[in-house]
Amino acid sequence: MNFYRNRDTIKIGLLLMAAAISAISLWYTRKLVDTLASREKKLIDLTAKSYKVIGSADNSDNQSFLFLEIIETNNSIPVILTDDRGSIISSRNIRLSDKLSQKQRDAILERELVEMKEQYPAIKIEIPGLTQYVYYRNSDLLTQLKYYPYIQLSVIAFFGILAYLAFSQSRRAEQNRVWVGMAKETAHQLGTPISGLMAWVELLKTDERLAGEEFVGEIEKDVQKLQMIANRFSHIGSVPQLKEEDLTPIVSDLLDYMARRIPTKIKLSLAAPAEPVCAQVNRALFEWVLDNLVRNAVDAIPGGQGSINVEISLRPDGQAQIDLTDSGKGIPKGMHKRIFDPGYTTKKRGWGLGLTLSRRIMENYHKGRLYVKRSEPGAGTTFRILV
Repeated sequence: MNFYRNRDTIKIGLLLMAAAISAISLWYTRKLVDTLASREKKLIDLTAKSYKVIGSADNSDNQSFLFLEIIETNNSIPVILTDDRGSIISSRNIRLSDKLSQKQRDAILERELVEMKEQYPAIKIEIPGLTQYVYYRNSDLLTQLKYYPYIQLSVIAFFGILAYLAFSQSRRAEQNRVWVGMAKETAHQLGTPISGLMAWVELLKTDERLAGEEFVGEIEKDVQKLQMIANRFSHIGSVPQLKEEDLTPIVSDLLDYMARRIPTKIKLSLAAPAEPVCAQVNRALFEWVLDNLVRNAVDAIPGGQGSINVEISLRPDGQAQIDLTDSGKGIPKGMHKRIFDPGYTTKKRGWGLGLTLSRRIMENYHKGRLYVKRSEPGAGTTFRILV
């Protein structure tokens, strides 16, 4: 199983598993809370009966002692005993500091009584010539148990998120080291053959038999292009030098170069304002992004017949905007983000790294953005660059 390609499915599975564990934990805790609440209710009923027996006129000393013992065993459930007019007679298990005045104590007991009335109905005690009411609320233990799973799950989720972020950051750092190592090695390996090709081009230029031949100039352009590619790879991992550049000439030069190297039935066009559209870019790396987008657009056009249109504009916020639209086969909506994943490709050849590198160049080096603005199967694709 390819974990990387199926990571979305794995994430959904893990989320469902976590949700199931959370639901079971909440259900079981709820069951414990209900059981404990039922026991507390029985204890309060027994306490109320004890009050009734103690208050009755025909009880023996042994009965009174027995039921006093029952009342004393309740050392956790807050209880308030009132008369038929609602005046507080006594209370149990309500923490009242000795430093409080009687008025403050009464205020605390009144607030407790209001809370008890909201939680449970009163238990009525009828004694000949006297009516009293027992009010109570959940014990602190029951209240803590009720909220414990939420606190527990929150803590687990917090540390889970921290662990995920740490793992993601570590994985991203490792990926960056791989990118940098691969790029530096590629630049190093290209250096020797490019130097040899440059020497051969100079030899061709000095041959009088080839004077005026167009292909010699084109070969020289390709060698210069290879040298530029090696230069691009050498920039990966280093802090690039950004320079204020007019983007229109950069895009225009790239399209002119590509026009001779793509199928003749694919038409390239450029729309740009008359005034310069400038941005802070590293020309070598920025051209790499454009190059990747144009080559992907060419590959996406079926039958080698279609169009690629580039539009340059300046946004109201001052950012430069480049939209590259092709008439290709389009990308399904669910794949708009996945196409930037390393290794993702729909072509039979290729490593699926072009768009990944392009996004990294725009986000990491230029602090800009590269994303799919619009795409539908059969209706072409528009990539947008903001810088």
